[in-house]
Amino acid sequence: MARARQRRMRAALPWAVTVAVLAVAGLVAWTVLGTGLFGVREVRVVGAELVTPVEVRDAAAVPDEAPLARVDLAATARRVGALAPVERATVERDWPGALVIRVVERTPVAAVPQGDRWVVVDRAGVVFRNLDQAPGGLPVIQVGRPAPDDPGTRAGLDVLAALSPKLRAELVAVDVAGLARITLLLRGDRKVVWGDATRSPDKSKVATALLGRKADTIDVSAPDVVTLR
Repeated sequence: MARARQRRMRAALPWAVTVAVLAVAGLVAWTVLGTGLFGVREVRVVGAELVTPVEVRDAAAVPDEAPLARVDLAATARRVGALAPVERATVERDWPGALVIRVVERTPVAAVPQGDRWVVVDRAGVVFRNLDQAPGGLPVIQVGRPAPDDPGTRAGLDVLAALSPKLRAELVAVDVAGLARITLLLRGDRKVVWGDATRSPDKSKVATALLGRKADTIDVSAPDVVTLR
């Protein structure tokens, strides 16, 4: 009978071990997912300058003490990325109780006057700042409704990207009166008639070469046939 008992104990041992392992795993899962022991106690914000850490935390909308393992990182990143100055955001866990939000903000490319105010746009034409006065150090694009899907905005940004350093140094504004009526307004009341945004690199080279000429108007709308006035 003793041997039979030993055989039964040996047969039951694997099941006992399995039950014990599952119990421990369940306890760990409950501790991590269902209690505040590994809850969110800190939300760290990295890379924010145009937005404040408070604005980022508010946009993230992660409740205090929420189980860290249950935080939807992708959804949190999307909420933070909806802030206008934020180009993209990533979110990661830092155990045992911190959430780290890394922010990459939009890079200002141009300023656009809007009535008595100014807005700042990035390379895609996204408006992400509103200012009472013109920001220093940014080129100006004059366009009616700056937006990523606005053809005039795209044309103005394409022209701006093609300008040589010499043209940029003389630039007062890129005036987009229409898709085929783009003009560079330069210092000293000079201007470069650009036409449309096609062949902008060629137009930039020609206009740069003619900056030293005595002319108030340089017409490079057809860069193979230039007119000076």
